[in-house]
Amino acid sequence: MKLRPAVVAVCTTVLVACATAPEYQRPALELPAAWKLDAPWRVGQPRDTAPKGAWWQIFGDSALDALQQQALLNSPTLVMAQARLLQARATLAATSASALPQLGLSERVGRQKISANRPLSNYASPNFSTVQNELSVAMTVNYELDLAGRIEQSAAGAQASVAQTAAELENTRLLLSTDLAANYFNLREIDAELDVLERAIDLQRRALELVKARYELGAASGLDLAQQQALLEATLVQLELLRRQRGQFEHAVATLTGVVAPQFSLPVDSLVRSAPALPLGLPSELLQRRPDIAAAERAMAAANAQIGVANAAFYPSIMLGSTFGTDSRDLASLFDAPSLLWSFGLSAAQSLFDGGRLRANLEFSRAGYDATVANYRRVVLIAMQEVEDGITGLVALSRAASQARTATTAARRVLDMTTARYEGGVSPYLDLVTAQQSLLLSERQSVQLLGQELVTSVFLIKALGGSVSD
Repeated sequence: MKLRPAVVAVCTTVLVACATAPEYQRPALELPAAWKLDAPWRVGQPRDTAPKGAWWQIFGDSALDALQQQALLNSPTLVMAQARLLQARATLAATSASALPQLGLSERVGRQKISANRPLSNYASPNFSTVQNELSVAMTVNYELDLAGRIEQSAAGAQASVAQTAAELENTRLLLSTDLAANYFNLREIDAELDVLERAIDLQRRALELVKARYELGAASGLDLAQQQALLEATLVQLELLRRQRGQFEHAVATLTGVVAPQFSLPVDSLVRSAPALPLGLPSELLQRRPDIAAAERAMAAANAQIGVANAAFYPSIMLGSTFGTDSRDLASLFDAPSLLWSFGLSAAQSLFDGGRLRANLEFSRAGYDATVANYRRVVLIAMQEVEDGITGLVALSRAASQARTATTAARRVLDMTTARYEGGVSPYLDLVTAQQSLLLSERQSVQLLGQELVTSVFLIKALGGSVSD
């Protein structure tokens, strides 16, 4: 008899040790010490505690700032993500409540007739039919002994799910803001292209008037006139196609800001002159910066806790229960001492044979955890790829943009010289058309490269987790 408490303590300790989930550890990743940088990049000093929200302000575009604020307030996608976070928090509260005693109060008021022909409970006691009242008031207390750790692991999994959902909300906010910025800069790049085309059309119309005048004087052929007219018409076609593309980007911006497309209009504006410099931190800092990586890591923690829940199902479920109340057929005697009733007891349930269901659930949980580990590694690898793509892309675009600006300056000078020579009758008309086309292509290419730089900068900020180091 003296050994029983010790035996119970040992059995309880073994039960808890066997039922808990494996100790959670974030998988180790082989991360590079630094990015492969090329001029003009430099390694920045990150400030992980600094606010990361308004990253778009580094572009210095007030119209973009206003659109971003509107999107954060009106986007239905963001509202959906916020609702999922509230659901996760409610699930955590409900799961955590299972660790506390459950109190209940029951009342019953009734009048009933008992059958005289019901089965006998004693051969010596005949049954009688009675009609009587029943008044009952009782308080119940139930508490589950979490010896196997089921409740603890369920709460741990719910807590990890809340953190995962919060990270997914941040990722939704990041994707929303970067998609909006990318569509906005694509639209502004088309605005700049439209400006180039409109100036080219003015130039080509003046050239057409010049050719007409020379044609009427007999100094130019009908072929020269037809070629200039065809060039002007082709440029007008390009203008209409660009306007169509602009409408599509404008509609995308409307949707992202929570406005129906027919009621949204964005006035034509100029494109910012250059992409901002984006100093970089270390590759390992992505693990703290990117919300999708944080969400993948918390998903691992939640899956690990589910292993503990599945493992706890192999062990007995023990419930403490008690009842205290009164029961009487008359209201006057309901609270008298003879009407008191109470009970206290312990119930346990243990599965003896389930055809392998519990084992299958445990294997399912373990496989789910392995899947989250693989997903975590995949997300990190993609993050590394996206940052490197952004770095190399901006370097190449920066160099190409510089060369395009030089080419545009040269093409403009060639057109001026060719126009003067054509007016003087020295150069053929074909040289003038060639010079016009060369300038148009060079100016459009310069604008396109600047737009690509801005969009790639947005892409890189997204890859860095929406944080820009100083």
